[in-house]
Amino acid sequence: MAKNFTYCTGVFLFLLVACTNQGQNRRPVENVILGDTTNYFPEFPKLSKEYIRTSRHYSFRFYKDFINRNEYSGSFLVAKNGKIILERITGFSNKRKREKMTPETPLHVASISKVATALMVLRLCDEGLIDLDADINTYLPGIPYNGITVRMLLTHRSGLPYYGYFTYSTWDLGKTMTNSDLLRHIKKHKFRLNYPPGKKFSYCNTNYALLALICENVSGKEFPVLMKERMFDPLKMTNSFIMDKSVDNSKVSQSYNSKWELQKFNYLDAIYGDKNLYTTARDLLKMDMATYSNKFLSDSMRNQMFRGYSYEMRGKANYGLGIRMSEVPGKDTYFFHGGWWHGNTGCYSTLRADTVCIITLSNKYTQSVYTIRSLSPYFGNYPFRQLYEE
Repeated sequence: MAKNFTYCTGVFLFLLVACTNQGQNRRPVENVILGDTTNYFPEFPKLSKEYIRTSRHYSFRFYKDFINRNEYSGSFLVAKNGKIILERITGFSNKRKREKMTPETPLHVASISKVATALMVLRLCDEGLIDLDADINTYLPGIPYNGITVRMLLTHRSGLPYYGYFTYSTWDLGKTMTNSDLLRHIKKHKFRLNYPPGKKFSYCNTNYALLALICENVSGKEFPVLMKERMFDPLKMTNSFIMDKSVDNSKVSQSYNSKWELQKFNYLDAIYGDKNLYTTARDLLKMDMATYSNKFLSDSMRNQMFRGYSYEMRGKANYGLGIRMSEVPGKDTYFFHGGWWHGNTGCYSTLRADTVCIITLSNKYTQSVYTIRSLSPYFGNYPFRQLYEE
């Protein structure tokens, strides 16, 4: 339906709301503006009542048909111009203790963490502390590679191997590894690159674990502290934190497979930057809105973030600075990032041409979170097929 939704009758909406209020552990949050983050939020036009009604109708229909199935445990949020159009919360943060999910429950968002890490790098670039095209030896002295730039880490073009593979046979798996441990391990073993730096795209978590270390080295602060002081607090992301060894993992939301079997933490669960952001859909929306503000991110950094860098192979898939994208001629670019770690899955979608944000987060394994791209055509000219008749 692009930007003009079909008008829904009052009777239908009354029945729709009445039905959706049953069995949902949620709070009524539609039609509310998020907390006082005006310093970082640009002014957006006010939404019409018809737009809210009709977009909520399609969003709920999509949630019911594609997300809320097989005992979904997590959150689903759709917003336009920073205004929440639809939010649904269901499931358990701790199944054994019967602790229900709430809008304030932080979930491990896995690789969606990379978006936040990239934003921190770009903010430090705006301050002159990081040069995107500097060799990483500038910030990580002694790393046994030459020709890898910060930009290559951000775009997954470094050629570095994945730490989850090379540590499995070279590390004591009974000992928790940190980012600093990882860097020392790389220096010690000098693992071979998978390909020359800059040659091609290859998604690799090692890139973002090293980016977190670069942020620490140039700021003089540990990454969890830096993120709190420079992102979470200013944006009032009050339910967000970076997991490290200091956090009691029994106190955070737990992770489950599709059969509600608890997924245990392992030796890689203290490495951050590539993962280990615990947050909520509401907090991610605040972060998303801030990306439109020149007070949070300069035009230069924003333009470099939201464009593709890997065109050596044909196809619509590409990667910017910490963001995935689908590019199709004649269509608006669809920006997003998914995540998967243990049983945690999620997807963050930012429809830049229409200032729409769609978020799904789950702590019980499901691939349904990745289907939200199919909701995008109801908000703009995006490269996916509409699922419903208008």
